[in-house]
Amino acid sequence: MNKLGLDQEQVEKMNLHLNDLLANYQIFYMNVRGFHWNIKGEKFFELHVKFEELYNDLLVKVDELAERILTLGGQPIHAYSIYLKTCDIKEAINYTNADDTVNSILSSFELLLKKQRGLLELSSAANDEGTSALMSDYIREQEKLTWMYSAFLG
Repeated sequence: MNKLGLDQEQVEKMNLHLNDLLANYQIFYMNVRGFHWNIKGEKFFELHVKFEELYNDLLVKVDELAERILTLGGQPIHAYSIYLKTCDIKEAINYTNADDTVNSILSSFELLLKKQRGLLELSSAANDEGTSALMSDYIREQEKLTWMYSAFLG
């Protein structure tokens, strides 16, 4: 057992998954930042604001994930070269239109939700309420955002 009263072997497994999630969040963050900068067309004003809201939220989540890894005694990955090698979300380069950007966001949410549900299962089995609560919050928020961005597309 570690200082938090959690099984160290389970914690190490969770930290691997948390670092994987962190890598995916970092690339997602940069994608959305690029969407904010480069969006064009009749939906510019609406999406420019929504993308800023989203990337600000993602930046908070990146910090929360890194701090959760540290709380569990791990070390957060902090190199983009490693993020790019390990993450499943791919860079979205030069996306400028509404449908492409929103579809990319929806694909990223789909992937993150799957990873977070897996982490929720792991953390629940390890009696790690802190990680479970974090994943539950993220899942709830992103399910709603998935609905909203899907509604935007029609």
